[in-house]
Amino acid sequence: MEISARNQLRGTVKSVKSGAVMAEVTVDVEPGPVTAAITDTSRDRLALSEGDTVSVIIKATEVMIATP
Repeated sequence: MEISARNQLRGTVKSVKSGAVMAEVTVDVEPGPVTAAITDTSRDRLALSEGDTVSVIIKATEVMIATP
């Protein structure tokens, strides 16, 4: 699959937590874990489970930083 997003990180699925509507997927990438909230339907369609090798694709129009 070709995709235009440049921020692509290969990693390993660390955990998958399914809910009624949404799933939380944590992927170990370098330099640390990334957690994504996806629909549970997408989790099912991708058949995600711990240990799977996946690509984390970050496509954001905005990044915010706050101080304490």
